[in-house]
Amino acid sequence: MGGENAKVELLDYWRSPFAMRVKIALEEKGIDYEYNEQELLGNKSCLLLEMNPVHKRVPVLIHNGKPICESLIIVEYIDEVWDHTTPLLSSDPYLRSQAKFWGDFIDNKIFSCGRELWQAKGEKQDSIIKEFIEGLKLLEEELKEEKFFGGDKFGYVDVALVPLTCWFYALEKCGNFSIQEHCPKLIGWAQRCKDRPSVSKSLPDPLKIYDYVLDLKKMFGLG
Repeated sequence: MGGENAKVELLDYWRSPFAMRVKIALEEKGIDYEYNEQELLGNKSCLLLEMNPVHKRVPVLIHNGKPICESLIIVEYIDEVWDHTTPLLSSDPYLRSQAKFWGDFIDNKIFSCGRELWQAKGEKQDSIIKEFIEGLKLLEEELKEEKFFGGDKFGYVDVALVPLTCWFYALEKCGNFSIQEHCPKLIGWAQRCKDRPSVSKSLPDPLKIYDYVLDLKKMFGLG
């Protein structure tokens, strides 16, 4: 159990979809925590370097002075420690394994494509968009006609994927394509997720994300 007197701090960066996962999980569990915004484009804080000396990146959850790193590991940790309410992973071993499979797929296929998409141009960008849409279509197949990826219950896979939806507008503008056109079921799912207070409180305005991406493109000479 987490304990009522547990001290919880989150090292975060407002635009990081990985950190958004952790915020959503904390909100779902009703956990009070201290929010500590980090600067990632300039000098990284001593606290971040101390708490995550290997990767030197957010998110980092600090629980009673002990750091937990990597977003999906943190989400699973939160689910196990604060297990008295709102389970995010099933108690069934097979269902847990499937949820973790899709979490890994989202990290290695969907997020990685999204990261490359806004930076690419021409035929390379077209190829990335194709791969990105194919990945989203696979997720639609997994979603089927369900409300969430866990059926009626919001869970681990939803937490893993939904932060990227606030980047959809920026990706569409940069790549001149429509996710709605290709994956309407996924857009419907995203709206159901955003109707949850835990999600709406944790995701920034997509227009702010787009402005941020434009600033990055200028900074890296990708205009």
